[in-house]
Amino acid sequence: MEIQAEDVGALLGRTKVLISVEDVNDNRPEVTITSLFSPVLENTLPGTVIAFLNVHDRDTGKNGQVVCYTRDNLPFQLEKSIDNYYRLVTWKYLDREKISMYNITVAASDLGTPSLSTEIHIALQVADINDNPPIFPHTSYSAYIPENNPRGASIFSVTAHDPDSGSNAEITYSLTKGSIMAAPLSSYVSINSDTGVLYALHSFDYEQIQDLQLLVTASDNGDPQLSSNVSLSLFILDQNDNAPKILYPMLPTDGSTGVELAPRSAEPGYLVTKVVAVDRDSGQNAWLSYRLLKASEPGLFTVGLHTGEVCTARALLDRDALKQSLVVVVRDHGQPPLSATVTLTVAVADTIPDVLADLGSIRTLTNSDDSDLTLYLVVAVAVVSCIFLAFVIMLLAFRLWRWHKSRLLQASSGRLAGLPASGFVGIEGVQTFLQTYSHEVSLTSDSRRSHMIFPQPNYADMLINQDSCEKNDGLLTSIDFHECRDEAASVQKRSYMYTNFKQANRNEIGGTPNNLWLHHRDTRGMGSGAGKSGWAER
Repeated sequence: MEIQAEDVGALLGRTKVLISVEDVNDNRPEVTITSLFSPVLENTLPGTVIAFLNVHDRDTGKNGQVVCYTRDNLPFQLEKSIDNYYRLVTWKYLDREKISMYNITVAASDLGTPSLSTEIHIALQVADINDNPPIFPHTSYSAYIPENNPRGASIFSVTAHDPDSGSNAEITYSLTKGSIMAAPLSSYVSINSDTGVLYALHSFDYEQIQDLQLLVTASDNGDPQLSSNVSLSLFILDQNDNAPKILYPMLPTDGSTGVELAPRSAEPGYLVTKVVAVDRDSGQNAWLSYRLLKASEPGLFTVGLHTGEVCTARALLDRDALKQSLVVVVRDHGQPPLSATVTLTVAVADTIPDVLADLGSIRTLTNSDDSDLTLYLVVAVAVVSCIFLAFVIMLLAFRLWRWHKSRLLQASSGRLAGLPASGFVGIEGVQTFLQTYSHEVSLTSDSRRSHMIFPQPNYADMLINQDSCEKNDGLLTSIDFHECRDEAASVQKRSYMYTNFKQANRNEIGGTPNNLWLHHRDTRGMGSGAGKSGWAER
């Protein structure tokens, strides 16, 4: 600026004034992210550029000088590039499994007084790579399976963890190849490739397989694929599924009976024999105990509870039978307990020839008793057969008799149907000459049996018509028809006698009778129904 001064006398004077404006630190630094690379792989090498920054401060001098830096202890640092540009780089390896995202704070401060600063935040994602194999919680596993398990049953489960993400963390389970008893391992046990659950493909038998050693592999789906193994021991638990087996005494294969010898001079506690048995099971299931279940002579022998030794409990007496039979039971201690029995034959004799002789006599006596018993049985069967045959013959004869009666009934019905009806005439002078025969026939509609009652004859002043014996029902039995036919014949005979007597009387009196009347009575009974009568006079 130029300044001029003039006085009254017209004198002039000029000068220049220079005004200088001093800067005051009144502007904060400005930080601009020109480029950012996110996400960044976790295997990125140190020194890799993550972002470029531009820093500007409108102040001048020290007020315009800016310093950039990052806060916290992060694996990143700022490096000055050119002019006011900075770059953000890594200074060590990243690990996504520890920190998957970083929130980076970049601060810019000027050198003015008072100093002004600015902060920006950069979010940085760390990308995963397949750098971790699956991990099992334990280095080895053990499982216990009872034998006789059902097929397809779940027996165990293993689980592995992969700290990676995405497909790198997808795990597939498998069993390493192996063989058991010349059979592939996969025929005994299988594993679910997704869940790690193991299944039994066979029902295990402890007596054949006591344990299985498996190696389980867990593999991820990353590239490259990583895997890890863990050992699994499967122990088969014994169940009480085998009964004790008697080893001694063994039954002879030729069908004979083994005999143990006990001398008559044996003292109490004399060892006669010993029962030996084994159990294929193990542990408590194989503990055996021996007991005397049955004896032909109670109190004569004892059996050791754990040894199976058969000893005499007392001295042998003369009254003791030569042949003693013992039944010994062997029982294990499983749940439920299983048992086996053996029958011992003990011969009481001093020497073997005595045994043979005595046993021969016993066998002969037994055979004779058996023969007598067989004879009795044969006789009894024959008697019963004869009785049954006689009953069958009587039954057939009765049926034949019934059939014959029915045939006679049909024949009698045919003959009675052709008989002519005849009337009887009564005269007062000779009424006492005739007898009246009354009969009552009882018939039922639901039975084939009927009866006819003939009371004592009495004299009356009426004659019975022969029509009373003619039945049209067909319900009378053959006996009733025979009786009726006999009565009709008797009536016809009396009618003939009466006719002759009447003729003689007519010749004697020389004329017809004064009172000639006919009394006809016809009675029929069906069940309990009433009869029917008809009267006629002439």
